[in-house]
Amino acid sequence: MEDFKNNKIERVLGIYTKLMNGYLVSKAEESVNYGVNERSIQRDIDDIRNYLGIDGEREGCINSVIYDRISKGYRLEQVYKMKFSNGEILALCKILLDSRAFTKQEMMEILNKLISCCVPKENQKLVADLISNEAFHYIEPRHKTKFIDTIWDIGLAIRGCKYIEIEYTRMKDRTIVKRKLKPVAIMFSEYYFYLTAFIDDEDVRINFDILNDSSPTIYRIDRIRSMTVLNEKFYIPYSSRFEEGEFRKRVQFMYGGSLHKVRFKYFGADIDAVMDRLPTAQILSEENGVYTLSAEVFGKGVDMWLRSQGEMIEIIN
Repeated sequence: MEDFKNNKIERVLGIYTKLMNGYLVSKAEESVNYGVNERSIQRDIDDIRNYLGIDGEREGCINSVIYDRISKGYRLEQVYKMKFSNGEILALCKILLDSRAFTKQEMMEILNKLISCCVPKENQKLVADLISNEAFHYIEPRHKTKFIDTIWDIGLAIRGCKYIEIEYTRMKDRTIVKRKLKPVAIMFSEYYFYLTAFIDDEDVRINFDILNDSSPTIYRIDRIRSMTVLNEKFYIPYSSRFEEGEFRKRVQFMYGGSLHKVRFKYFGADIDAVMDRLPTAQILSEENGVYTLSAEVFGKGVDMWLRSQGEMIEIIN
């Protein structure tokens, strides 16, 4: 009796694994493989169908075993609902390549995993071919630093409200400085990942002119030379919590600084490009195709963008 149970479990698991991996299951072949009649294989398939129905109610994604009359076998239907569509994965790959955020080795590994794990097997080569030229000519960032594990460690520190100590290569003079920080967010902008954090040392904060400022300082993660997550925890009241979504709408090129407003006139043809670049922008008036706008921003990073627009922008204040 025990052997019968073990044999049935082995059969069901074997057939289930084949179905989940996209293989066609033939009752005749499986009956030979396991030395049972086809009725036993049919009962196994029915058990798998029942399990998938229960699992679908729990996970919110329904898969079912159907009989394919053309191929003369059973296969898993609707499993692709768990995967990205071809268009979605192609768009994600294009965005990743254009981000130029990682070394070439890391980028290729991420793209290969996305395609192999998230695209139906029969479409994987097609998606790979559509990005092959861009992948071949991919230019990695000049820093050539691998930091994915660091990002994860920072994320855990943020989640646990733990202080971190970092050694950081300062941009202005390339010297290495030490900082004790309260990490609050990880952000991405223009090729680089950034850590936003509050400085714990008041003497250092005075030099940053942020002693009474509620905005965080910003650090490029690839410039972090070493990092230690401390057991010491910090506390930020819920009402004073840092909201990276709101901060992200107001910061340009990840240049930190105090919150202020900028007003300007726009003479160009595509006002949507301005509104998308500055999510807090509001149109104050429009006359003969010339827009007057106001936007709330952190720091001086917005100045870089305004200057880049040339004669299409006139700064009011």
